[in-house]
Amino acid sequence: MACAETSDYRVGEVLLNRVMQEQLDELPSDIPVVVSTKAQEVESDQEQKIVSQLAVMIRTIGDAVKKDGKLDDAIDGMVGKMTSQTSYWKLVEKVFEDSQITWERIAVLFYVAGRIAVKVVIANIPQLVKDILKWTLDYFRRELLDWIQKHGGWMNSFAELARVQVEKVSPIISWSSAFILVFLGGVILGSVISWKLARST
Repeated sequence: MACAETSDYRVGEVLLNRVMQEQLDELPSDIPVVVSTKAQEVESDQEQKIVSQLAVMIRTIGDAVKKDGKLDDAIDGMVGKMTSQTSYWKLVEKVFEDSQITWERIAVLFYVAGRIAVKVVIANIPQLVKDILKWTLDYFRRELLDWIQKHGGWMNSFAELARVQVEKVSPIISWSSAFILVFLGGVILGSVISWKLARST
């Protein structure tokens, strides 16, 4: 179990760093910000594939949430007050309003951490980026890691996140395209599981 815990935490840490860094990289090049100075690395090709695929899924889901505008408004309203961990927890509570954890909400939390990082850099307080990373990782370790392990680890997130992607994107695509996306998500998930099983034997 310790190995799975380490792997799930490591994938989560690397994934959060990637999601935050990708959003920060969209800022003008005269504002270079690096999320973490310590090297964040996965230990296998399998973990790298999981992180890469999840980063794409989180971005798609996050972009749909961003279009809604409500969460972005909440972030904008709090960035000026973002001087302590308490301010940050208010935003986290919005993501997990009814204390229910789902793969989608975990994805939204990671995306929101990146959005907050972007907003604090734009507000000229880039020193908070590392705090946001630390606070999110603390919350992840304390509140989400156990749930992830009980639900089969990150590998089991693909099916739900693929479904969420289709639901978020479906108003602008046809049903046949949505079916193809679900099918492809299932094929990717099946391929990753088959590959994992083949490596463990």
